[in-house]
Amino acid sequence: MTSNIAFDRREQLEKIQSGLLPGEQVIAVYDAIGAGTGFIGLTDRRVIIQDNSFVGKKIAITSIPYAKISSVSMVSNKSFAGSFFSSGQIAIGVGTHTYQVEFRGEEKSKHVHNVILHYISS
Repeated sequence: MTSNIAFDRREQLEKIQSGLLPGEQVIAVYDAIGAGTGFIGLTDRRVIIQDNSFVGKKIAITSIPYAKISSVSMVSNKSFAGSFFSSGQIAIGVGTHTYQVEFRGEEKSKHVHNVILHYISS
């Protein structure tokens, strides 16, 4: 059922749904822009990032349990044309590594930030 799930592309949502653990629920799947990242998925247990930047056209799907996330940041890049053309970016700190994901539209980065913050602070 996809009625309460926020998503950009159905094929990305289906990819996340195909790898869910028993009882795991999808919250959102957003398409990413910029080099490397294909999309980010949020479930009630983890963050899932598709990374397209591997050599030889290889793709990695990385699962990050909320318990392993030490920080989440939101970076805004307002354009001169106003918020319609703005993008938003988040940074997820996991150990010594930081995953960065950029979205079309600042509202998606706010949603991802708030969901991650909810799970890492509760």
